[in-house]
Amino acid sequence: MKRLFAAASALAVTMTATPSNAKVIKFEILKTESPAFGGRTFGSVGTYDRVFARATIALAPSDPHNGIIADIEHAPRDAQGLVQATTDVQMLRPTNAAHGNRRLFYEVLNRGSKLGLALFDDTPKVINDPETAEDAGNGFLMRKGYTVVWSGWQGDLTPGEGRMTFSPPVVSGITGLACEEYIFDHENNPATAKLSYPAADLDVAHAKLSVREAEADQRATPVDLSFTFTDDTHISIKRPAGFDAGAIYELIYQAKNPKVMGMGFAATRDIVSFLRYEKADAAGGANPLAGQVDKAIGFGLSQSGRFLHDYLYLGFNGDEAGRMVFDGVMPHISGGKKTFTNYRFSQPGRSPYEHADMLYPGSEFPFTYTTTTDVLTGRTDGILKRCEEQKNCPKILKSDSEIEFYQQRAALVSTGTDGKPVEIPDNVRVYFLSNLQHYALAHAKSAMVKQCKYPSNPLNAGPSVRALLVALDAWITDGTAPPPSRYPSVADGTLVAPDAKDVGFPANPAFPYTERLARPTLIDFSEMPPAKIKPYPIFVPKTDADGRAIAGVHLPTLEAPIATHTGWNIRKAGFSEGELCDNNGSMIPFAATKEERLKTGDPRLSLAERYPHPGDRAAAVEKAAKQLVQDRLLLKEDVKTFTDAVN
Repeated sequence: MKRLFAAASALAVTMTATPSNAKVIKFEILKTESPAFGGRTFGSVGTYDRVFARATIALAPSDPHNGIIADIEHAPRDAQGLVQATTDVQMLRPTNAAHGNRRLFYEVLNRGSKLGLALFDDTPKVINDPETAEDAGNGFLMRKGYTVVWSGWQGDLTPGEGRMTFSPPVVSGITGLACEEYIFDHENNPATAKLSYPAADLDVAHAKLSVREAEADQRATPVDLSFTFTDDTHISIKRPAGFDAGAIYELIYQAKNPKVMGMGFAATRDIVSFLRYEKADAAGGANPLAGQVDKAIGFGLSQSGRFLHDYLYLGFNGDEAGRMVFDGVMPHISGGKKTFTNYRFSQPGRSPYEHADMLYPGSEFPFTYTTTTDVLTGRTDGILKRCEEQKNCPKILKSDSEIEFYQQRAALVSTGTDGKPVEIPDNVRVYFLSNLQHYALAHAKSAMVKQCKYPSNPLNAGPSVRALLVALDAWITDGTAPPPSRYPSVADGTLVAPDAKDVGFPANPAFPYTERLARPTLIDFSEMPPAKIKPYPIFVPKTDADGRAIAGVHLPTLEAPIATHTGWNIRKAGFSEGELCDNNGSMIPFAATKEERLKTGDPRLSLAERYPHPGDRAAAVEKAAKQLVQDRLLLKEDVKTFTDAVN
């Protein structure tokens, strides 16, 4: 079956400064809480306010700043010929603006949720509605005086649980093939599932449902597999015998009414630009931050970090007046991927992994910030190519955990498609946060995850990203260069083929290295389902005898370890056994004594062998922490976090 992914990213659009046709036509403040967080004060900055707003943007489809947005030319228009969209906006700002640092910290939402406070401020959980003093965690962003802003950009989210939403226009009358993939990780039968777009045809004979145990397996259509449309946006699947809870169900169906999802990039651009530069909206409504912002930093985590890759790649860091939007950008745990957003029938929540979503857009060339040539297609491109042409590239501090090398193509950030190292641009730094899993809350404990074989990895990236934010702020403020990049490279042998003999992972019978990873592949999206053509080279970090990556930023915990920490984990029996377990990591403790480890065949030194004297580990942790402070990769205030944990 034929399928057109409207690949707007393939359009070569060069933007120029033109008179502004698009604008924030309405910025409505709905509610202000003053003071927020129960009146908690944050050092010399004092108290904070929380502002809730709703913004409406209007875009001219003919403006070259907007022409790259897929299907914008088909969208309904207002009386002025503009295409409108609305979005939620929230912000945390100092009650007394004079006490702030005049920095706008914009967190790109992850599936409508705020993850940044949990990462930077060590909040006890992800909190979409931070109200109490405890909800501010350690208060890092507030103590520094940042104005924190969020706005919706993902147009397919269901409201609820504090999620912030974005409402792009719907293009009625357009139909086309769409693909849904479901991994239930439960055994309910029948299983219900939601469609991303309304079905244009409710005849099941005109759709195709298949199942496979692993992504690389052949699609199967056993006689006891069937489905029905319960309405035009939901299906009920009768699951067949012989497939476990982790099996992959794929539905190809005729969809209708795509959303102009790529307007989420323009919404981010226009809202940040409005808050930074304008006094009022088009109707005269006041900008609540007018005259209070000197610099803007964009931060994104996982999906939202990939959003920032797309945002830069598609050329949205210059507003319609030619002004820079973000001075600095921090894509965190985004690997070498982008998103499935600026396409017809897009699904921005998809992310190609080894066991899921492998055949959705989001992992295509270019992977690097540097402009290179793809050896498989002959295309020459780079994530920063457009902003270099427009002269509005921000400073970039990118950080990845270990799982990004196994699931998110992180090796291709610093390696070309020919397998050779590429030069990192002068305005970019790349940091590998060694042996961390994708995401862990502060103070997390290692625990079992339902579908995973090994206990989770509790190491938290908060101390690292706090130091990187301080470094980025200094870089955009007075030109103080951040710490040099720290990442594994094929040039020095710290980035190697994923074979066990090259990686050097310890041969522990209780925790073997499996060589599993998501292999980046050139894919033909003109077919449905899409077809794999040819793989790209792939590399992972080389490890030492403890399983610790040789290169990268090592948290003090890793310089005096009590366990092997990995970014990856494996699915257990009953859940597509042996496949990578999504973004989960592992923690495998060392044996207490030499005798204990020898009994199990564990080649790693025991705790008694490593730390024969009281205080040995505490001294090593303190030394490592102080070295990271000297290297500007850890803040002085975070040293105590590590030393207290071992004393």
